[in-house]
Amino acid sequence: MLEETVLADLTAELPSAVRLQRLVKTLREYFRCGAVGLLRLDSEALCPVAVEGLTREVLGRRFIVAQHPRLTAILAQRETVAFPPDSTLPDPYDGLVDNHIGAPLPVHDCMGISLYVEGNLWGALTLDALTPGTFDERAHSDLQRFTLLVEAAVRLTRLEQDVRRLRLSRSDAAKDISERQEGEIIGQGPTIRQLLDELEVVADSELPVLLTGETGVGKELFSRYLHQHSRRRQHPLIQVNCAALPESLAESELFGHVKGAFSGAGSARAGRFEAADGGTLLLDEVGELPLAIQAKLLRTLQNGEIQRLGEDEPRHVDVRVIAATNRNLHDSVRAGHFRADLYHRLSVYPVPIPPLRERGNDVLILAGHFLELNRARLGVHSLRLSPDAEDALCGYDWPGNVRELEHVISRAVIKALSQGARREDIVTLEPELLDLPLAVSTSSTMTASEAAVTSRRDTPVESLYDSVTRSQRHAIRHALERTGGNWSAAARLLKVDASNLHKLARRLGIK
Repeated sequence: MLEETVLADLTAELPSAVRLQRLVKTLREYFRCGAVGLLRLDSEALCPVAVEGLTREVLGRRFIVAQHPRLTAILAQRETVAFPPDSTLPDPYDGLVDNHIGAPLPVHDCMGISLYVEGNLWGALTLDALTPGTFDERAHSDLQRFTLLVEAAVRLTRLEQDVRRLRLSRSDAAKDISERQEGEIIGQGPTIRQLLDELEVVADSELPVLLTGETGVGKELFSRYLHQHSRRRQHPLIQVNCAALPESLAESELFGHVKGAFSGAGSARAGRFEAADGGTLLLDEVGELPLAIQAKLLRTLQNGEIQRLGEDEPRHVDVRVIAATNRNLHDSVRAGHFRADLYHRLSVYPVPIPPLRERGNDVLILAGHFLELNRARLGVHSLRLSPDAEDALCGYDWPGNVRELEHVISRAVIKALSQGARREDIVTLEPELLDLPLAVSTSSTMTASEAAVTSRRDTPVESLYDSVTRSQRHAIRHALERTGGNWSAAARLLKVDASNLHKLARRLGIK
């Protein structure tokens, strides 16, 4: 019986995501329906946390309640809400059910119920059946009865999260971080979940953190996550784009100035360090700072004092510094472009942000998020990817990472509309609209390398994630063989920071 299965999962030691996924799967089997969705209310939107029978990209979508009459009706009541097969209300899952990808849902049954946790509206549970008449009066009654079990599973998940936070925080920590803040970083793959777990621990440590990674991976977003999970979350997070600071104004921007300190300084002005006092300062693109400013920054990190330009007396500030860069600062130090002592001050805890190509199916979840943003922004009834377009996204290398993915989706939607797609229809994006570089050229003037690629078209293709992982393992093991197992020497051969190499080796299972 359903109750026994759900109760067994509630008492078992399961990860929260697994428990909720098993829950929606059990509900789908019990009600013999096509799709089940468990959605959490986040401000004005419902965010899927577990789905069964829907495309994977749905997990990245945010359904604005006001734009979906069926969801509005479900949240407005405590009882089961059923929609008859002849309902004229648009279905939020049009084009997103596995067996009807890219097509409007046929005449079908739909029902849902709102979920409450500790007396507060938490979200909703939705069920869709492609066969009319599937949800009879007994099904409506069963859903009402099983809601207590669903709410118990959600409540248990929240309790586990609260306990985990208490273990990681001080006994006098400020109030809990909202679920909305946690939901800002989208992804469910093991790489990103492990990274977020690591950041949650280091956030409470007050150590300076150096975020490294390729352009577009979202270093600013991860710095915000660090701040929101730190003891300083009630104080400001101030961001400085070091690459945009002219050398002549960099000192004033960071440390402030007094009236008359230089031509044009008509009044005294506090710098970014003073603005961040008690909170966090993000030094984005820190590798672009001029050497002269690096020396002054080092002094501030050492003694917590700043000195406004033109002022004799130092001022004390209490600031946690998070630095971010897409450069290899270790190489910049060797080239003389970055101070070694400042590098060691900033990189007390280096955190490499994985590129999108190493995040597996997260590319589809992120694509779903950007599709929903564009759907709402452009007034389209429904937007989705064709199976070939999903394959194209998963097979692309993404040198521009998440930022590039966002732009690719936005351009594709605009192209589809400009080529005649109607906003009131389900708009399916095909690979050619994505305009991604192709690995194989079909022109008659192929180069030798292109011809070699063509000759291998029928051979099995491993996933990009597996290919990258295999190459990384091979490179690390080869470097260790060359250096007799000396990790520091291996890091120099591979031209990476030694601490980053150790972390990567642990993730790959080498250490």
